[in-house]
Amino acid sequence: MASRIKAIGAYRPRIEQGNTVQKAELVRGLARATSLNEGAVDQVIKELRDQIIEYNRAGRGVKVEGLGTYTPNIGLDGSFDLQYRADTALNNGLNVPNTFSGTIINRENIGKTGDQLVEKWNSDHPDDLVSD
Repeated sequence: MASRIKAIGAYRPRIEQGNTVQKAELVRGLARATSLNEGAVDQVIKELRDQIIEYNRAGRGVKVEGLGTYTPNIGLDGSFDLQYRADTALNNGLNVPNTFSGTIINRENIGKTGDQLVEKWNSDHPDDLVSD
């Protein structure tokens, strides 16, 4: 018996992840898009990181308009970490219709419900039905 999670995981739409853009490539792209040279862009990124750390160490969140909010958090063991909440401009920019150029696996299942995906699983795997 398959689980509901297994069935939905197998058929849900997913983005095929390409190679992660590394800092050097990002710096080159930003330098081309601005009047800054690569060294200046690299320095600004490092300084932004350091300022976020300093403000978070003081218990203050940092909101960067267009990027998001960085907030300090503490775990039960006393270790600190960072919570990040993306600015709506990022999500809105990502969701502009017909602009995504990557590959979507199981694209045909966009808009289907979990129940419909389970039904598809059960149809495709009669020997491994999802247990309710």
